[in-house]
Amino acid sequence: MHELDAARDEVEVEVISPGKVGFLGIGSEDAKIRVRKLSALDDAGHKTMEVISHILDLAGAAAVCTLRSAHDPQSGGPQVDIEGEDAGLLIGRRGETLRSLQFIVNIIVNRNRDENVRVLLDVEEYRLRRQRSLQELAQRVANKVAATGRSISLEPMPPAERRVVHMALSNNPSVTTESSGWGNGRRVSINPKGNSNRR
Repeated sequence: MHELDAARDEVEVEVISPGKVGFLGIGSEDAKIRVRKLSALDDAGHKTMEVISHILDLAGAAAVCTLRSAHDPQSGGPQVDIEGEDAGLLIGRRGETLRSLQFIVNIIVNRNRDENVRVLLDVEEYRLRRQRSLQELAQRVANKVAATGRSISLEPMPPAERRVVHMALSNNPSVTTESSGWGNGRRVSINPKGNSNRR
């Protein structure tokens, strides 16, 4: 960052290789990253970093944010990673605090913008770990449904998590998935092969 004469919230950091720890220092590899200074065209990424840094400061949270992507084509906007001692507090119960923080950041960043962007936040790779956990859960429940012939409903989930379950079982020959319920009570049911209304 010193070489670019830029603060942490003025750069985009891309992890090329996470590196390896090795055993007793043998076989270890340094992580490889690419750092790029944000230009005036990266206003959404810069604004996002400013907003998150300000919120973390106001909350007194011991955490730092890193801009993983100024504009990710899949998410449709900036992607930011947050790490630090207070990571658990920022995630909250089943990611509720993280979702709320992301919602607030999106509202502030998109205020007075001609074209909205979708800011995606992650804390200590929580989203990746949660996705893997949901995929494993979906497969376990699908095996049980296939063996017993009885439908099983999962706990209520936000839309992004329901989507993970639907995708995990989209090619399963033995079961189908269906979303039902309203609002925060909306959940996925895994059923023996038959008709479904996935959402």
